[in-house]
Amino acid sequence: MLTDPSRPAVELVIFDCDGVLVDSERLAVRVESRLITELGWPLSEQDVLERFVGRSDAFMRGEIEAALGRTVPEWDDLYRDHLRAAFHDELTAVDGVAGAIDALTVATCVASSGTHDKMALTLGLTGLHDRFAGRIFSTTEVANGKPAPDLFLHAAGQMSTEPAACVVVEDSRSGVEAARAAGMRVLGYAGGLTPADWLEGPDTVVFFDMADLPRLVEGA
Repeated sequence: MLTDPSRPAVELVIFDCDGVLVDSERLAVRVESRLITELGWPLSEQDVLERFVGRSDAFMRGEIEAALGRTVPEWDDLYRDHLRAAFHDELTAVDGVAGAIDALTVATCVASSGTHDKMALTLGLTGLHDRFAGRIFSTTEVANGKPAPDLFLHAAGQMSTEPAACVVVEDSRSGVEAARAAGMRVLGYAGGLTPADWLEGPDTVVFFDMADLPRLVEGA
């Protein structure tokens, strides 16, 4: 448990989006592995998981260009079109997350490495967007993406909440590192692609079932 009598009660739960609210990581990793390999940098799905999950699109493109030794102006449109097609065909909400959100008794918001357009699509397709309307924050709003703390601190500021009163729900190593760097408690969701041991560490509880989320937030 995260309970510490010296810390304020939880006032805000900050959700990552991909892999926490929407089951998109499996689709994205598959698309990214195929497209990057076709560009000339052979990467397996495991390679993509280790390198890019939780990071911004800009970071991924920079790494691709560095590995290939050339610019890839075609990447943004290529990636967007293939990913959106996969989302329309296969995307679902993370199992149990809608009920978990509805059971929470504190404020909530979203802070994701994805763009606002991407989140509007994925949260819209899965019926979750209205639960967070007006409280959705993107890495495009800050100087540094995860694992820097900027995005989570920005979200807390916009929600008028001190970092110590926030709990972050994350499924990526970079996201967990960002939340810790922001001075926030972390619930690491290991029910998706990310191995549980990537999420473990101080001020963190790792869990596997979204049905447990309300109880864990109360215990934080």
